[in-house]
Amino acid sequence: MNFDTASKQSNLDRFLQCTTPTVRSQLIPKIEMVSLNRLWHPSEAEKIEYFTLNDLWDCYDEWSAYGAGVPITLDDNETLVQYYVPYLSAIQIFTSNFRDEIESGDGERSSSDCFSDSCSTDESESDKLWRSDGCCSSEQDCVSHFNNRLGYLYFQYFETSTPYERVPLMDKINGFSRRYPGLTSLRSVDLSPASWMAVSWYPIYHIPMGRTIKDFSTCFLTYHTLSSSFQETDVEEDGDRVVKNRKGGEGISLPPFGLATYKMQGNVWLSPAGCGGDQERLLSLLSIADSWLKQLCVQHHDFDYFSGIRRG
Repeated sequence: MNFDTASKQSNLDRFLQCTTPTVRSQLIPKIEMVSLNRLWHPSEAEKIEYFTLNDLWDCYDEWSAYGAGVPITLDDNETLVQYYVPYLSAIQIFTSNFRDEIESGDGERSSSDCFSDSCSTDESESDKLWRSDGCCSSEQDCVSHFNNRLGYLYFQYFETSTPYERVPLMDKINGFSRRYPGLTSLRSVDLSPASWMAVSWYPIYHIPMGRTIKDFSTCFLTYHTLSSSFQETDVEEDGDRVVKNRKGGEGISLPPFGLATYKMQGNVWLSPAGCGGDQERLLSLLSIADSWLKQLCVQHHDFDYFSGIRRG
């Protein structure tokens, strides 16, 4: 990144820009458009772009191995690059089909069977897939709730281990995809608008080294949609935000719709004096993330921890 052209950006802007995946886009063949879920993809759409989950994970491959570099400008105008490693914090994938229909194409199963398999617990304690508490009065009610409003729950995962026990996002996905091949084969057009993931970003080192800056211990939690239904309408430029108008074929950008931070102290990440807006933006993104989790009736361990919520 050219620091001169980015001089008007805050360090928070740069973080969001440098950690936003841009995925290779493809056009759905018109003959396939008739089979899409019309609740998620209105019939009046002339074209629908999509990405595969496999291409999305490719965006995190290098970041998982070496970290994502974020250019930082300090108060004394010194510049450095802080590196962050992504970890899968949470994910929920809802589809139009049962799990077996996705993975083998033959046989039918009840929706309750599909839901139970999606939340099975033969993983290790830190890797287990668990059903969120407090959503419904019974499993059958919960199944009905998901199927009617959100689609079928194909896969979900919520990380509960400490940061030091976690593996980078790509390693996690590679492990899960051996049991859930849809994690690489599914397309964004196959997913319900309720499909989402959260990525936790932890700092590893900065270049040049030698300076100890407490704000560089800041950790971030970003929330991203996984469905094409939010990508089908062009979005106009919104101030300094990373969302922008996009022409077909340029790739699909997935900027975070929600954000939480941990150990953010001082003002390194916020807008310089006179620019303003970052503090309000952080509060807005935090509120949106909180609202999203409440709508889906899920408890997200990392969100609670980042936002200071302590549960018994």
